Amino acid sequence: MKVDAVILVGGQGTRLRPLTLFAPKPMLPTAGVPFLEHMLSRIREAGIVHVVLGTSYKASVFSDYFGDGSRLGLDIEYVVETEALGTGGGIRNVADKLRYDTVMVFNGDVVSGVDLCALYATHVANNADVTLHLVKVADPRAFGCVATGAKGEVLEFLEKTEDPPTNQINAGCYVFKREVLLAIPPDRVVSVERETFPNLLKAGAPVFGYVEESYWLDLGTPAAFVKGSADLVRGFAPTAALPGPVGDSLILPGAHVAKTALVFGGTTLGRDVTVGDEAVVEESVVFEGAQIDTGARVVRSIVGAGATIGAGAHVCDAVIGDRALIGAGCELRAGIRVWPGVEIPASGIRFSA
Repeated sequence: MKVDAVILVGGQGTRLRPLTLFAPKPMLPTAGVPFLEHMLSRIREAGIVHVVLGTSYKASVFSDYFGDGSRLGLDIEYVVETEALGTGGGIRNVADKLRYDTVMVFNGDVVSGVDLCALYATHVANNADVTLHLVKVADPRAFGCVATGAKGEVLEFLEKTEDPPTNQINAGCYVFKREVLLAIPPDRVVSVERETFPNLLKAGAPVFGYVEESYWLDLGTPAAFVKGSADLVRGFAPTAALPGPVGDSLILPGAHVAKTALVFGGTTLGRDVTVGDEAVVEESVVFEGAQIDTGARVVRSIVGAGATIGAGAHVCDAVIGDRALIGAGCELRAGIRVWPGVEIPASGIRFSA
């Protein structure tokens, strides 16, 4: 497919701190590999080879890991955004790297099951200036909605409202004609959602939606990150980059799980993780070198690299930073976040938000 893929990965991932203090959000271990690798695997499956990463925050982490992309069968280039330019500005900022007349743009923090070939075919069939991937959701109130007509033409972009007239939301994936992308003003902040797309509609340009109901999840929050990783492990979300078979857990080489421990619910255990006797790890992501001691329970949580969850401790819906120590018998629940290196003594204190 002669299409450029542009992936916007410049955000600081503040909603996922402290995990993103040392790594960009798309590079966090997700179902065994950096999340971005799952997205790249889907792009390669669709027959797209040339990828441009629009980076900013900790930009070198991407190039250090992926290099020129040849390991993945891709040709990857990088553009660093020195100051925040918004979604439209970020897209325009990579224009010099484009090779083809059609550009597929992705937000770098979305797990999606969209058929990229069908999305492209819809764009071509309609001779569209822009085609948006739109997904139907059960509760669209937290999202901007996009209304479409009988032929899929976009009629209106709607802000968040308590009574949305449609359940179709912008899924963060677009197909542009290159000439339309080049018309975005350079070197300034531009929002495609609030400026580029509405202006195209006002000008009568052909803007279409590709509407479907496949898997879709924005990984922006800890709860969504955990769910997305678990869904990739269990095969609910598509990927060609899972480093192991689909199943109830993914245990990477070097990890050790005691015979009496339970690890399930789509949990990923990173390399050299240790899970002790009678411990339970459910629907969680445990980064490399972490230790879950005897009788501890970790549920819907993220445990950072080298962190320790002490004997009998309970960690539920929490984020534990790298090298943190949660003492024996502690209980952390309801959105608690422990910063890297912090030690909570084995005092039996219970923490809740």
